[in-house]
Parts: sequence; C-alpha cells; structure tokens
Amino acid sequence: MTLLGPTSHTYFSQRLKLHYADWGNDAAPPLILLHGGRDHCRSWDWVAEELRHDWHIIAPDLRGHGDSAWSPEGNYNMQAYIYDLAQLVHQLKLAPVTIVAHSLGGNIALRYTGLYPENVRKIVAIEGLGPSPDRLAERRKTPWQQRFREMIDAKRALSGRQPKRYNTLEEAYARMKEENSFLSEEQARHLTINGIARNEDGTYSWKFDNYLRVWESVDITQEQVEELWESITCPTLLLYGEKSWASNPAEDGRIKHFQNAKVELFPEAGHWLHHDRFDLFIGTLKTFL
Repeated sequence: MTLLGPTSHTYFSQRLKLHYADWGNDAAPPLILLHGGRDHCRSWDWVAEELRHDWHIIAPDLRGHGDSAWSPEGNYNMQAYIYDLAQLVHQLKLAPVTIVAHSLGGNIALRYTGLYPENVRKIVAIEGLGPSPDRLAERRKTPWQQRFREMIDAKRALSGRQPKRYNTLEEAYARMKEENSFLSEEQARHLTINGIARNEDGTYSWKFDNYLRVWESVDITQEQVEELWESITCPTLLLYGEKSWASNPAEDGRIKHFQNAKVELFPEAGHWLHHDRFDLFIGTLKTFL
C-alpha cells in the first residue's frame, strides 16, 4: 500500500516535546529537511514527495513552530536549536545524514555540521548564512548593551500581545499570499492549512510562538560562526534567489570560509526559492545529492 503522506512522531529535547514528520522508507539513507523561521515541517511536502522513494525523509518542526512545543521561557537562541537538531540525529541514529535546510534552518544546520562534520554526508542551505556582512557591520554600530536592552523591551511588549486572529481561513490564506507573491494558489493554501490552528472561539491563528518575532541579542561571535563554517568538510551547496533580500556569499566574500562549497543563484526567485522555482530546485537538488 502506498503511503499518501508522512506519519507524525515526537521526541524530547531539553524537556520539550518536539514533532517531526517521517515519510517512511527506513532502509534508504536518511535525509533531514529543516524549515525556516515561522514556517513548519509540512512546507517540505512537495520536496518530500519527489525524494521519498530514494531517501528516508525526516522533517522536524523547530521548537516554537508547527506542532512542536513552545519554549516556556520564550527563549529561541541558536544554541537551543542546534541542541534540538543534535538530539534528533542522536536519538534516531541518523548519522551520517544528509541535510537540506532553509533560512533559519540553514543557519542551524550549517553550525551543527561545523560542530559534527563527521555526522553529515552533504548539506544544502537555502539562504542560510544569516545577516550579510553589511548588516552585521551596521548592527555593530549599536553597543551590545543597548541591543540587549532593546531585546528585553521587545519581549516585554510581546508578552502583552495576543496572536493575530483571522475570522476565516481565506483571511489567513490572503496573508500567506501577501508574504510571498511567488506562491501558487495550491502552495499558499497548503502552507496555510498546515501552518494554522483553530482557536476555541472559532478563529484561526498561526501555530508559531509570537516570541519568535524577537531575535536573541546574545550569540556566539561572527568569527566563531565562521570557524564553524570552516570546519565543514562535506560537499556543501548554498542556494540564493535572484530577487531575495539575502546577500549572495559569492559576492560578499563569505564563501571563502567554506572548504567545499558551491553557490547557485536562482533567477526569478525570492527567499523561498524552493517554492518559487520548484522544478529548478528539484533538478538542482537531485543532481547534487
């Protein structure tokens, strides 16, 4: 019997109950699909359908996203995300694993790969290097103490903010289309249906934790991040959309920190290039894998 979709499973990390979708085919080599910020694991469904016959696909929901638990403290720092990924690989005995990751997920996956280069066969990061050198330089103009205080103020403000409520699924769907105009109607509806939950009063809200809107001000240094990139030994593919806001590492100099990396630019694509140019993405991905 052919499985029509993934099965849902959970694992524990730092006492949080985290969710992942498993597309079966246990005898095949493992492949993790890691989504970006304020997204969810089911955004990979089209990719999983294409690859499931050759790979054992695991698609987790990051903490605070999708059907994973929210952090009780509202803390979503990179160290916690990396620990969660490390626990997933460890508990499911996936190493050595192949990883395809988008945005925040790419940032997490690249750092994990630098920490555990022996655990990753190949990695694809879609716009996953974080802020550009120019943005980082601009950020450093503000003293770190002030940035810390601004984070506290922002979180305090969020504590009194209720999640946005939509009266109908159509309203939420319209918001999804507004966020990414490249999406087809089918894509936008699928992402909306799987990314939203119904409230007790019958309205709808996105599944992600509102505290995700505030990025933690304290992290390891950029130099340490670059050391992690330099420690990656496996073949690495860095993908960028021609019409995205993200900075191309082949142009801004960050590619020099990778031993074995290639950058590809997708024309007529934004930040979600795996949705915007799906056929091109799948072709590129299959060739690399």
